[in-house]
Amino acid sequence: MQADVATFAAHGCHALSITTALLVSDSARVEEWHEVDTGVMADQARQVLEDMPIAAVKIGAIASIEQAAAIAEIVSDYAEVPLIVDPFLSALPDSGMSDEDIVASIRQILAPQATVLQLSQSELGRMAELWREAGVEGSLETDVAELTARGCQYVLVTGTSSEGHKRANTLFDRDDGVTIIDWQHLPGHFVGAGTTLSGAIAALMARGMDAIEALRAAQDYTYGALLHAQRFGMGKLVPNRFYRILPQAGSTKASKT
Repeated sequence: MQADVATFAAHGCHALSITTALLVSDSARVEEWHEVDTGVMADQARQVLEDMPIAAVKIGAIASIEQAAAIAEIVSDYAEVPLIVDPFLSALPDSGMSDEDIVASIRQILAPQATVLQLSQSELGRMAELWREAGVEGSLETDVAELTARGCQYVLVTGTSSEGHKRANTLFDRDDGVTIIDWQHLPGHFVGAGTTLSGAIAALMARGMDAIEALRAAQDYTYGALLHAQRFGMGKLVPNRFYRILPQAGSTKASKT
């Protein structure tokens, strides 16, 4: 949540934050998470959505199938608004993918509404286990086609190739179009690289870009945030999401309860 608020602000957007779970985490890992009551979460979402207009919606971690159902119902009332879904599965305890029901609910009721569904290759593979026959290996293209056939407009698969010092992300659309964006690999381990990318895509689509334009600009922004990342603690590097505004920002830390 903190990362998305910063990313939105860096793109001139105002975030309306709805919490689905409280994470016990540091810059190294997420140790555990505690689900927010679905009724409370839904009430807060309705409250802010009725208060002001929105230009895009980003969905991150979902803690239960009840939450997934409530969120799907809410966003269905805003079908004209770009919906970016980045379920944050691989960063959660037990890889966030041990609950097959949550993975299935994302596939069945959220992916069909998504403008952009962002998944790493491992997350896509885990989701694909829901429809592959036992022992049958799928391909990236066939797995993506399963999701776009259900209604998802774009599927963004991160980390699709690695050649030398290059890395790439691939955006598939439901008309079989493919856009590949590569970048120079940066050394080190980062916390929140993926959510920086999806947050930037959401912000840029809120400002009127289409998915392909938004991906190109978001990847450029994310690369810069990682290039200027800092190590505040004993864990991973933290992207500097305000590097364009404060490129020489120091490592002053603040805590708010």
